[in-house]
Amino acid sequence: MILARYVARRFLRSFLLIAGVFLLILFLIDMIEMIRRFADRDIGLTGAARLAALNIAGSFYAILPLITVLGGIALFINLARSSEMVAIRASGRSGIKVVTAPAVTAMLIGFLTVGLFNPIVAATGKMFDSAVANIERDGRQTVSVGDSAVWLRQSEAGTGEDSGQIVIRAARASPDATTLYDAWFLIFERESGPTRRIEAREARLAPGEWHLTGVKEYPLDRPNPEATATESETLTLPSELTAQRIRDGFGRPDSVPIWQLPGFIAGLERAGFSAARHRVWLQMELARPFVMAAMVMIAAAFSMQHVRGRNTGIAVLLAFAAGIGLFFLRNMAQILGENGQLPPPLAAAAPPLIGALLALGLILHREDG
Repeated sequence: MILARYVARRFLRSFLLIAGVFLLILFLIDMIEMIRRFADRDIGLTGAARLAALNIAGSFYAILPLITVLGGIALFINLARSSEMVAIRASGRSGIKVVTAPAVTAMLIGFLTVGLFNPIVAATGKMFDSAVANIERDGRQTVSVGDSAVWLRQSEAGTGEDSGQIVIRAARASPDATTLYDAWFLIFERESGPTRRIEAREARLAPGEWHLTGVKEYPLDRPNPEATATESETLTLPSELTAQRIRDGFGRPDSVPIWQLPGFIAGLERAGFSAARHRVWLQMELARPFVMAAMVMIAAAFSMQHVRGRNTGIAVLLAFAAGIGLFFLRNMAQILGENGQLPPPLAAAAPPLIGALLALGLILHREDG
């Protein structure tokens, strides 16, 4: 246990040091990007630093597996260079037992990041999107899912600043977001407020317009809208929305805290939308601790043996290349899961399992018996 705590502590120190360096680099890169992006908005250094601080959490969270493999490489290279690994192996400790302590530490870090850092990333991501929207003043089209309805907002006509707004509510929608059922459209004029309410049995989105069927229209600018309501079989309304914009309006899956994600998925499915992306993301987050443990095992497989001279550089390159390979395999599995070609649990579990088994096989192959 003393040796396990020592190795785990060394790994944690390496991990935190590398994470701090990457955090600083990402912050500087993001700050420069914000200054370039909003050069004509005069946000100043303080505004750029604030936007960078809000945006950096997501970028840092995404590369945590790569930081983990670098922490593992630093640990085992340092143990090999100081001949501590030779002493550990001479004492009768197997390679598997040496790897267990940092792998478990990486897994615990993964659980902490998913449980605590994931909601922070979601919150800062929303704050960043809101801040950017306020700067760019482009928030005319929004989408949200309530407990029992879908809500949308769009400009009434064209892109002019004087155009009104249309608030849309539907009981549910088709999975491709092109058809709304039991919908009503509340039309607002910029100066006079709500002027019309249109109820439709079905609203189908076509390029540049909504096609409504089973329509009943209420003029809200008259004393008795119910008495003056008119009915028609079809009606068209101009629209700048597209199916892709509506789907994107739900936000990225990483914008929802993991603790709220199951309820959000249930709300999407009640509204009739496909929640495949969010289901895959949920499974990916649950598998993140195992990915980080697999990264440590990959680092150990290439850099745990005693190395000298140029062999050290080769070992580092091979370990980092294998870590990048697992990182891209995970991203590919996520895409296949979102496209429906892999079940979400398999898309999440397969990459860390493959990486861990291959690393374990290489470690056992190099054991002296």
